[in-house]
Amino acid sequence: MKNYFSTHDIQNIQELINQALELKKSNTSLELGKGKTLGLLFFNPSLRTRLSTEKAGKLLGMDVMTMNAGKDGWALEFEDGAIMNSDKAEHIKEAAGVLSQYCDIIGVRAFPELIDRDKDEEEQVLKSFQKYASVPVINLESATGHPLQALTDAITITELKDKPKPKVVLTWAPHTKALPQSVPNSFAEIMQKIDVDFVITNPKGYDLNPKVTGDVKVIHDQEEALKDADFVYVKNWSSYENYGKVLSTEKDWTFNQQKLKHTNNAKVMHCLPVRRNVVIADDVLDSPNAVVLQQAGNRTFAAQAVMKRILENLD
Repeated sequence: MKNYFSTHDIQNIQELINQALELKKSNTSLELGKGKTLGLLFFNPSLRTRLSTEKAGKLLGMDVMTMNAGKDGWALEFEDGAIMNSDKAEHIKEAAGVLSQYCDIIGVRAFPELIDRDKDEEEQVLKSFQKYASVPVINLESATGHPLQALTDAITITELKDKPKPKVVLTWAPHTKALPQSVPNSFAEIMQKIDVDFVITNPKGYDLNPKVTGDVKVIHDQEEALKDADFVYVKNWSSYENYGKVLSTEKDWTFNQQKLKHTNNAKVMHCLPVRRNVVIADDVLDSPNAVVLQQAGNRTFAAQAVMKRILENLD
C-alpha cells in the first residue's frame, strides 16, 4: 500500500482486518516508524480521527505533527495558473512540496462544500496533495469518502459477529443540518468487500451514488429492511440526487428501541459524534446493543494497520 485514498486501495481486506485485530490484541509500541514523521492536516474539525491517528502513529514509533490547516497556516490556493491576488497566500505546489520534506506520511482531512456535486467529486484538496506531495498521503475524510472509518467498521463487525455471514443494514436517520455522503459511501464500499448480507434503507430522495452502491439492495421501508438485522449502522446524509439538500427531516426514521425490535437484537453502530434523540434515541445508545464506543476505540488500530502497511513499502 503506497497511499490510502479509499477502500479500493486495500488489496486484501480480510488480511488487513486480521492485522488490525492483532495490533489491538498486542497494543504495544513498534519500532517500524522510528525516525519517521507523520504530519496531519485538518481543514475541518475532528476528535476521533485526529486523536486515534496520532495515537496510531506513536504506537508505530513515529513522531507526529498536527496542524489545523484552516486556522494555523496560510490560506492555500489549489487552482493551477491562479493569479494569487486574493486572501490565499500559498499555493498547494509549494505547501505540499515543503510538507514532503518535513513528513514521511501526510494525512489530510477536507470536507465537501455540498453545493456543487461535480466540484466535490473532483476531490480537489486530496488529489492536489496526491499530485504535489512526494510522500504517501492518507485520506482522513474527504468530500466523498472516509476510508479509515470504513475499515474501522469492518473490523468492528468482524470482531463482534456470531455467524459467518451476518445481515448488516445501513439506515438513514434525520439530522438538523445537511451532512456529506462520505461515511455512508465508504461503508457501502467496504461492506461489498466482506462476507455480509448488506442492505441500505433510506427515504426516497436519499439514495446514495449508484456508482458506489452498485447492486446493493436499497429498501425505502425502514422496518422491512431492519428485519433480522444483526448489525445496524445508523447515519444521516444529505440528498445525492438533489445534491446537498435536506428534503425532509423524516423524524420517524430516528433509530429507537421500537426500531430495534424489528432486528435480530442487532448491534447498533454509528461513527460519532451522534445527536442523541435525533439520530439515535437514548434508549438505544444507553443499552448493551450500542457498540459505538468499541467502534470508536477501533479507530486507532485501523489507522495503525494502514500506516504499518505504508511504512513497510517506504524505500
